[in-house]
Amino acid sequence: MAQPLIHLRPCGAALSSSEAHRSLLDALEAHQVAVEFQCRSGYCGACRLRLLAGEVKYHREPLAFVGRGEILPCCCQPVDDIELELSSPPPKL
Repeated sequence: MAQPLIHLRPCGAALSSSEAHRSLLDALEAHQVAVEFQCRSGYCGACRLRLLAGEVKYHREPLAFVGRGEILPCCCQPVDDIELELSSPPPKL
């Protein structure tokens, strides 16, 4: 089965995600994409990102508020290809 791709906007980069990554945050970090975080457990909401397309599943329901169109990458995995909006540009890949 093909692993989901993570498309980053506005830069347009496409990154792979694998089952080896415990969370979407782990996958982003593996590709040197800096994301603010504090707890890695869905408590604080510091890692909040906008999900523009696709679907994620939470392995732990977050306790922090998650608005419509937002996700907490510290406690979810992509179900299929997703598109994320980053507030700061990632490094050149």
